[in-house]
Amino acid sequence: MPPHNLGQFIRKHRERLQPEDAGLRTTGRRRTPGLRREELAQLCAVSPTWITWLEQGREVSASTEVLSRLAEVLQLTAAERHYLFTLAGKLDLSGEQSDASAADAIVASVAHVTAPAYVLDRQWNARAWNTAAEQLFHGWLDTGAGTPARNLLRFTFLAPQARHLIDNWPYRAKRLVAEFRADCGRSVDDAEMQPLITELCQSSAEFTAFWQDYEVTGREGGIRVFQHPQRGRLVYEQVTFYPATRRDLKLVMLLPALPSP
Repeated sequence: MPPHNLGQFIRKHRERLQPEDAGLRTTGRRRTPGLRREELAQLCAVSPTWITWLEQGREVSASTEVLSRLAEVLQLTAAERHYLFTLAGKLDLSGEQSDASAADAIVASVAHVTAPAYVLDRQWNARAWNTAAEQLFHGWLDTGAGTPARNLLRFTFLAPQARHLIDNWPYRAKRLVAEFRADCGRSVDDAEMQPLITELCQSSAEFTAFWQDYEVTGREGGIRVFQHPQRGRLVYEQVTFYPATRRDLKLVMLLPALPSP
């Protein structure tokens, strides 16, 4: 986004917020509407010059912490906060994870899907799955609750069953790492993400090699083939949905693949 869009957005919301609503006491007549730049800077613990340059559209960097303070001081709604971070080119992890009711609805949705379906969080831990997914993913979703295999990457690289279940494992495993790198994006260095990556690098030479390739690809879906120990060869079309209010979660469905013409 052009930097002046971010500056205009902040200025408009600064001018709409009354000092009293921000907890400031005012005396006398004010020439400008809303908060002054100096007042916004004080409330956000930044310099007035930085606010001025930001509103003027200059190339200044805004950290996620400062953007969070701006969103709180300006009393932005969830949609406005998301837009602020989008304009700044930053990922708002705390904002995405704050909508608990949306997460509950996403988790509950898998029970109403007849095809294998599961919900992954940002670390690709399985947050929910239906019976069809449990029956398909031998060694992952059919294991006891709380086991390390609940993470899709741990299962793929550390569970022996995965190499038999996932058809053409070397190709699929390499692509999975490229999809994960694209998916985690700016959160790759987060405190919650780094232990998982470190563990996988220490436990799997293949993961280490794929991770160090720095390949990135979108989670585009497509044909997925499994060699199930009881049901034999199974072919699905994978579809992934990202809920609008919880981009840290994803709903994955494996639909019956249509026969080739």
